[in-house]
Amino acid sequence: MTITTPDDFIHRWRQPPNFPLEVSFDYVFLPAIDVLDHIRKDEEVRFTILGDDDWQVRIDRTAAFRTAPLEEIVTWPFRLVHFNLSRFYDDLMGGFQDEVMIPWRTHLSARGFTWQRLAPILFLSTEGASSTYHNDNSHGLVWQVHGSKTFHSYLVPDKHLSADAAVIGETTGEDPPEHDAVDRLSVTMRPGDHLWSHALTPHWVTTESTLAMSVTLSHGGLCHQGRFAERELALRAYWDKNPAEAWTHDLRNVRY
Repeated sequence: MTITTPDDFIHRWRQPPNFPLEVSFDYVFLPAIDVLDHIRKDEEVRFTILGDDDWQVRIDRTAAFRTAPLEEIVTWPFRLVHFNLSRFYDDLMGGFQDEVMIPWRTHLSARGFTWQRLAPILFLSTEGASSTYHNDNSHGLVWQVHGSKTFHSYLVPDKHLSADAAVIGETTGEDPPEHDAVDRLSVTMRPGDHLWSHALTPHWVTTESTLAMSVTLSHGGLCHQGRFAERELALRAYWDKNPAEAWTHDLRNVRY
């Protein structure tokens, strides 16, 4: 069920499963191909060349990724992520702070939410590419911008991975473990669609179009009127016992 009102969101945000929601952002991104061309050259970008080609082909493509013709790049299976989009607020993503981040923060705070970090993350990938199977330490508002992806998670995450296991990173792998398809929640997202991904819930994402781009607003330490989400309580308990680790690895389980 798609969440359409602030009251419904407040009711649903603390417990899985993930859910689609309606959010109104007026921001218009540059075409995904232009974003790719700009961001692939940045020193902080992370990317992985995928596919069944031999290892040397993947090495050669990795070396050429920043300079090869775009029409060639988009025929390669790859996934790309950039965690520090504030670097581009004056050029590639001009207006994003004023038109997206400030209104969203204002919307949340007006309804009793607080957080310790709220930042956008950009993902680009080509058809057939898949993310790793992983969980994130933060809640994510996933915004599909260009192309289509399918976001896979579970209806009841505890059946597949406890919050305590997620905290110590037992989720990560290239592919999800064997599971019954009826346990899965798969949401195909097209441009303008949004989805709420709960912290510490295992998931994976597959790309369904030639080129797909999404931006996730990542909410670290999200809290509503003094209450954290249920699964995040396990993370808080772990950090209470391991204070030297608290927030030093906030993005450690975000896999690209």
